[in-house]
Amino acid sequence: MTDTQASTGTRYRERLYVSWYWWPLPLLAAGLLAAEVHLGYPGVRAWLPYVVLLPLTALLIWRAGSTSVRVQDGDLWVGKAHLPLRYVGEIQVVSAKDKRKALGPHLDPAAYVLHRGWIGPVVRLRQTDPGDPTPYWVFSTRHPDRLVEALRAGD
Repeated sequence: MTDTQASTGTRYRERLYVSWYWWPLPLLAAGLLAAEVHLGYPGVRAWLPYVVLLPLTALLIWRAGSTSVRVQDGDLWVGKAHLPLRYVGEIQVVSAKDKRKALGPHLDPAAYVLHRGWIGPVVRLRQTDPGDPTPYWVFSTRHPDRLVEALRAGD
């Protein structure tokens, strides 16, 4: 554990970034759309679509991957939502091949879900707060074993 982690009480931290191989296709699509808007017209119409669409696409991809999962100061933070560790109940790791069931027919509509399709496994954890109508959380993580270990160590 580094000095920063010790001072802030961070036991686990992960950013759900978009893998590099997911970037080329949306950027190519943005380039083709800009070319279609351009269509050989001179002046501002020639370069403006490229200046707007390519950075905007890159920004959207970056924002999609800026979500973080962390266990810090006695709370589990998933995106902007947080759950005190005292309300963490049963924890289940759902593999990439089984997450379709967990996010499809077996999903409670009241559950908190933060799913990133480019990340394989998800963690499903029951929350035991009687005042919260959310029965459980389902969220993506690249390192479910490390996260589960940090959640159990935080009790």
